[in-house]
Amino acid sequence: MQNSSDKRDVAELFRKRLLLLISQREQSLSTFATAIGLDRSALSQFLAEGSTRLPRAETLHAIARTCGVSLDWLLGLVTSIEEPGDTVSMLEIHQIAKKADDDNQLLTQWHKEALGYKIRYVPATLPDLLRTEAISQLEFANYDREGIAAREEATRYQLTYSRRPETDMEVCMPLQRLEDLAAGTGFWKSISVDIRREQLYWMADLIEEMYPTFRLFLFDQHRLYASPYTVFGPKRAAIYLGKMYLVVNSSEHIKSLTTHFDSLIRISTVSPDRTANFVRKLIKTM
Repeated sequence: MQNSSDKRDVAELFRKRLLLLISQREQSLSTFATAIGLDRSALSQFLAEGSTRLPRAETLHAIARTCGVSLDWLLGLVTSIEEPGDTVSMLEIHQIAKKADDDNQLLTQWHKEALGYKIRYVPATLPDLLRTEAISQLEFANYDREGIAAREEATRYQLTYSRRPETDMEVCMPLQRLEDLAAGTGFWKSISVDIRREQLYWMADLIEEMYPTFRLFLFDQHRLYASPYTVFGPKRAAIYLGKMYLVVNSSEHIKSLTTHFDSLIRISTVSPDRTANFVRKLIKTM
């Protein structure tokens, strides 16, 4: 059990190292606090001389990620900033696994860790949890039978996850993607009208059922481009690059992606409360 003297020593060393990081970055306290997702007043309390307060684990990780240092150094467990420790990388690469089940476990883990936070998602084609099995089989035809089954299982998990009352998920996608789906053009050219119609009916029903914990915004892709990415609350963001994920752990970069997502919401021409009706109108054009 850590005694009060030990706690004072750790807090004092943490305070000095935090001041050093702020000085090295040449930032004001307000700017640094914003970068790590902390209130300016809370940061001041940690920096107050004689304070024995230490941040929560997620705040310590945010500081380490943002400044590119190890938790061990931050807490005084190693003496040199270059010494090895539990370093939190600002950027990581996750290769897409050969087995779909491995990818699904990773994505499921990220969703579980973000439970209670808002998830913001820009899909590559359609949102995972809104796909029918027929569309999933066509989109992931390069997987073997077990791989397709694993993808479908992941879709069912995300659907169950999104129906939980504590879930808060926002999705932004181009309205042109749904127009192409209805018309059978572009990416959807080789897919039969029956499969496309079934997909749109399924989407409309789910969008209506899950609103407002799941909100789908439709924007004009001519106004602003968006690569596929997901922001898992303040902890992590993952940018989909086709055969890999670029995983962002830096609080500053996560905030930048969140700001970009907010821009997509601002330019959206179809709000979540009208998306289901928009989809049903597209069905009538088929």
